[in-house]
Amino acid sequence: MATNSEFTLRGINHLALVCSDMERTVDFYCNVLGMPLVKTIELPLGMGQHFFFDVGNGDCLAFFWFPHAPSHAPGVAAPSALPGRGELATAHGSMNHVAFDVDPEQIEQYAARLAAKGIECTALANHDESEYQVSKELHPGVYVRSVYFFDPDGILLEFAAWTRPLRPEDVRHAPARANGLRPVQTASGATA
Repeated sequence: MATNSEFTLRGINHLALVCSDMERTVDFYCNVLGMPLVKTIELPLGMGQHFFFDVGNGDCLAFFWFPHAPSHAPGVAAPSALPGRGELATAHGSMNHVAFDVDPEQIEQYAARLAAKGIECTALANHDESEYQVSKELHPGVYVRSVYFFDPDGILLEFAAWTRPLRPEDVRHAPARANGLRPVQTASGATA
């Protein structure tokens, strides 16, 4: 397991998103996804609300509701379609999606449960190292399985299940630069 040499972090405290209707958001996250609502805040001076949902392990997903927030911007601030059904890219600085860690033994059941609740979702994806990085079949090269779906505000969500521990050889690609060019990696692993 990799260790942070600078700060001792214990996970995600919370990720704060923005919703258009707090009541609808509470209904979806509590009644559809089963997350307990653990903290509510009425912001001062009529600025709105800030609510927190427990996603497990002491981590929270939080939502702001601002009465005068700009409208949803699919394709800019969030993906315009589910993966495999349209454009996944979003603007720099945007939040593309939130992935909730689930038990690999439960992911098929969870995908079926979402569908039974009337939530449109993708087929179960078996992420691997193939050309398109997804396989229809579960095989030893699959490292994570996932299903994607939207919340009522168009926030892309994912149930993701690691199928094996990540290893040092899973980090093997040079990062792209802003101009789209990738640095050349030397035999020693340094970049030029």
